Amino acid sequence: MLHAEGALLSIDLGAHSHDTEDIDDVLSTFIGGRGVGTKLAFDRVPFDADPLGEENRLYFTTGPMQASRMSYTGRTNATALSPLTGGLVSSNAGGFVSRNLAGTGYGAIELVGRSDEPVAIHITDEGIEFDPVPELEGALVSEVTEYVETERDLTEENAVAIGPAGENLVKFASIMTTESRAFGRGGLGAVLGSKNVKAITFDGDSHPEIEIPDVQNEVHREAATTDHIMKRQGTTSVTDLANEVNGLPTRYFSEQQFEGAEGINGDRVEEKKFKKGTCSACAFACKLPTKDEERGVETEGPEFETVMAFGSNCAIDDIVDVMQSNELCDELGLDTISCGNTIAGYLASEDAFGNSELIHETVEKIAHRKGIGDTLAEGISRAHEELGVGNWTVKHLSFAGHEGRTLHGQGLAYAVANRGADHMYSTFYAWEYPLVGKDDAFPQGGFEGKPAAIARQENTRALEDCGIVCRFSRGIMNPDRYENLFSAEYEDLLDVGARVVEMEREFNNHRGFDRSDDTLPYADQLEGFDDALSEYYEIRGWNDDGTVSTASADD
Repeated sequence: MLHAEGALLSIDLGAHSHDTEDIDDVLSTFIGGRGVGTKLAFDRVPFDADPLGEENRLYFTTGPMQASRMSYTGRTNATALSPLTGGLVSSNAGGFVSRNLAGTGYGAIELVGRSDEPVAIHITDEGIEFDPVPELEGALVSEVTEYVETERDLTEENAVAIGPAGENLVKFASIMTTESRAFGRGGLGAVLGSKNVKAITFDGDSHPEIEIPDVQNEVHREAATTDHIMKRQGTTSVTDLANEVNGLPTRYFSEQQFEGAEGINGDRVEEKKFKKGTCSACAFACKLPTKDEERGVETEGPEFETVMAFGSNCAIDDIVDVMQSNELCDELGLDTISCGNTIAGYLASEDAFGNSELIHETVEKIAHRKGIGDTLAEGISRAHEELGVGNWTVKHLSFAGHEGRTLHGQGLAYAVANRGADHMYSTFYAWEYPLVGKDDAFPQGGFEGKPAAIARQENTRALEDCGIVCRFSRGIMNPDRYENLFSAEYEDLLDVGARVVEMEREFNNHRGFDRSDDTLPYADQLEGFDDALSEYYEIRGWNDDGTVSTASADD
């Protein structure tokens, strides 16, 4: 089976030292990326660790496909114990850093402990250096990039960094790379902040010698030549469809259609797009560099989830206002979904929907934990009682934009996902809008046949994250191509994905997660939800209380 190569680089932040360790057995079993990060965390992070304490460990990993020049492979994985959910979380980001990380020659990088002073870590194939960076305290992400360029003669493509939100331990802080790409969900920016690490750079020419079959050229060619609306509008192309099917969260989830959707839809984003944007080696080029000359706003995006969180859910119908929120989050290092939804809850409590000035002020306050921002920085699940609004989260993670009250399978998928209410864990919404062919689609309502399909899609998504292959390769990366590229039977590859999902579940079980956490704020509105949940557990071979059985865990 094709897999990543290289040793584990373990960096002791307290001692400012490092060593290496052979992890060939982990790489050969779990391929790379999320699988390797999850296995290392499972074995090396204590089940009772404090997510913001020294015992938590943060892993950066690539996969074997980062040794290719194939489209859809410009992504990097990060894994740690989440300060937002309290469970194990993996997040991956696009951009260009993945191949620079691979160039260091390491198969995985582990951060242990905590530095006594703010540091930037420089990782190359020739050695590791620690630079004290007190001057970067409070620096924006773009200011960290300036430091990297000036002090190390490297670019934004070589770096990951946190903004003020990570330093201030905002529970939904992001790790940023290439300035505008985010390891967004789960608050991994706060983990890096808790370790007093402001930035990490990766550089080197020791790329692993992994032989990638020629089918990579077919995939790359199809990515370049396929005509797809994503190339023009990114994920915002789904905005109108979501609104039409009563599936666009609006005014902090109190409504499911937004009368102002036309002002924030894919057409409006396309009008503001001024050049092509892509990730490393990818010809699909679905990114969205946008700007508004009149108001002096330039950013990348917003994508659909940001349009929902800072647009419809805050009752904002001006795409430039959403662009400004997006840019603030990127500079400050915040997950746009959790930040936008948390602010939407705050607007609900203040009867202030549509107030863009208040929104932008509140983003700043959250990142710096000033005033109400200190409360909101804990996330809406911890702030909702004080605000007097509902708790629209699963496992403390705020909902993505694909509405589970309309797309019932996606609702179940939110509930069972080990990360919480994350649309990317199974991407089941695509089978219910549908964004796939009629023969593969499911009706939007009900649960018939969906628990098994959700489990399979979770396994598929986990396989992609081990690879690491982008979600938007759907329809091009078919089972035959996976078998060809990874030199294994497709079902065996899906078994790797299933093992990763189960490891995450077992780790979280040790931290107290069970069936009571696999729920929705609207579960009682979905007829058959409890039966579907039990069916999902049965398909997984887990106990009916949502825990991994001993027999299953030993398989």
